[in-house]
Amino acid sequence: MHAFDILGDPVRRRILELLATGEHSSGDVVAVVQREFGITQSAVSQQLRILRDAGFASVRAEGTRRIYAVEPARLREVDDWLDRFRAFWLPRLDAIATEVARGKRKRRQQE
Repeated sequence: MHAFDILGDPVRRRILELLATGEHSSGDVVAVVQREFGITQSAVSQQLRILRDAGFASVRAEGTRRIYAVEPARLREVDDWLDRFRAFWLPRLDAIATEVARGKRKRRQQE
């Protein structure tokens, strides 16, 4: 399955956002996703399994708990694919950074 097919689902994106903050137990993920999306525990588990099978997440046992984490390799593939499009937005981001720096310099000079 293509990476964007996986990332196209809002529940899976939310799970990855959670995992991007650090490791989380499946129970923690289920609690957040159930609250935000109103889906069942088994539906959340299925989404975790899809992320794991697609290589976006890893799982390890810690006693009776399952701890999930982001697998960065698949995200690097997405980043590599996006790389061909960066030329469209990087000049604009550079221009914004220049304007922010000018504004800071002007405020310092006025103080």
